Amino acid sequence: MSKDVLLEIRKRLEPHVGEKIRLKANRGRRRTFEKEGVLERTYPSIFVVRIDEPNYFQRVSFTYADVLTETVELTFREEKKRSVGL
Repeated sequence: MSKDVLLEIRKRLEPHVGEKIRLKANRGRRRTFEKEGVLERTYPSIFVVRIDEPNYFQRVSFTYADVLTETVELTFREEKKRSVGL
């Protein structure tokens, strides 16, 4: 896996820090995690999403490789049809 591809995914996410996103993560064995949250921060190897719902608060982190392998799908609220990835 090329570092350039992962860096490109990070660069695509950075302008959206602070924006609402829809997160769909494959947890294996037909289990999926679907929530809306805010892209809180990007780091060199991971990004963090804050999920803030009534009676539920959580921060989840994923790697850019998760986006590349489509284990995680991110859809920005104003771009309902577009998701991040290559």
